[in-house]
Amino acid sequence: MKLNHINLTVTDVSAAREFLETYFGLQTKSTHDDSFAVLLDEDGLLLALMKGTQVNYPKTFHIGFSQKNEEQVNDIYLHLKNDGFDVKPPKRAHRWTFYVKAPGGFTIEVFC
Repeated sequence: MKLNHINLTVTDVSAAREFLETYFGLQTKSTHDDSFAVLLDEDGLLLALMKGTQVNYPKTFHIGFSQKNEEQVNDIYLHLKNDGFDVKPPKRAHRWTFYVKAPGGFTIEVFC
């Protein structure tokens, strides 16, 4: 069984949506004002973003985007870094990985 839908509460739907489109290739299926958006990936993931005034995810909460190899992880890292995001370089932990705080109040892990 595959998990293929998640709903995230975010403080800024538009910024989170644009971030996910730009760096992770998701495509917007629909939006409603600045309060709701539905994004899809090429593998069947449906990611919904809903506006909330307070976002309080647990400290270790994150979503992840698996890449095919270290080069893809490094490319995303450099793209984020070059665009001014405060992100630490990938490192070998449980896999080749790094984390980035996304606009809207949640964290993303990029790994292979």
